[in-house]
Amino acid sequence: MKIGYVCTNYNNSEYTAKAVRTLKAGAGHEYAIAVVDNNSNPASVRQLKALEAEFPDIHLILNADNVGYFRGLNIGIRHVREQHPAVEWMVVGNNDLEFPVDFADKLSEHAPRLREHAVVSPDVVTVEGEHQNPHVISGISPLRELTYDLYYANYYLGLAILKLAKLMPSLSERSDEEEWQTARPIYQGHGSCYLLGPRFFEQFNELWAPTFMMSEEYFLSKQLSDVGQRVYYEPAIQVVHHWHGSLENLPSEKRWSMARDAHREYRKHVGIFRGRRPTP
Repeated sequence: MKIGYVCTNYNNSEYTAKAVRTLKAGAGHEYAIAVVDNNSNPASVRQLKALEAEFPDIHLILNADNVGYFRGLNIGIRHVREQHPAVEWMVVGNNDLEFPVDFADKLSEHAPRLREHAVVSPDVVTVEGEHQNPHVISGISPLRELTYDLYYANYYLGLAILKLAKLMPSLSERSDEEEWQTARPIYQGHGSCYLLGPRFFEQFNELWAPTFMMSEEYFLSKQLSDVGQRVYYEPAIQVVHHWHGSLENLPSEKRWSMARDAHREYRKHVGIFRGRRPTP
């Protein structure tokens, strides 16, 4: 297979290097890789240029500004599709991933069945062994939606809610991930990694990216639902996720502010009760 891989990078090039090296360790396949840097510091850019020298077939895209997550991925997606039209599957997502040596083999093995789905969400496993998919199987409860609104109403209220959730995890944890062994269509896949297949590019040229960052899981699910499709979760294909690695250099309040802005955009489309769109 010829597989595309697009990731964004921001001041943490060591993760990008590991992702690229583990992906290319899968022998017997071709890879078209685009790394989109969102205006990192000079030291991080030097690391990326060293990686490009190590793998001359990698295309390094250095943005003059930080354009965000999905918007950055779209820049790389356009490049790969223009330069490598033979690419059938595009792996897109975070740079803080590691790929098992049989990742491409597993994709090749299951590709005939998976081609009927526009987007495949793999089994995302943290380095501690926690399964993060399926992210949301069927929907989000009104109580949880209300909690989101409270969390994003005020930064300090958000901190209090987060602390309460850590003290009483039974109030905040969802059971969706416990069903990680079951392949199925789902409402939302974990935003760290997606596989865009031929059916995606029959319908779209890029990912819908109405926000700078955060809530990408919902925006992709809506993009698909608007054309009558859903994300498909496939546990036979696995990636390792260095959870929060791609955001570890951002201050916590800045993370909260970005998530709040994304939540406001999300709330334009999803009401608290039964996922209904709010009345204008």
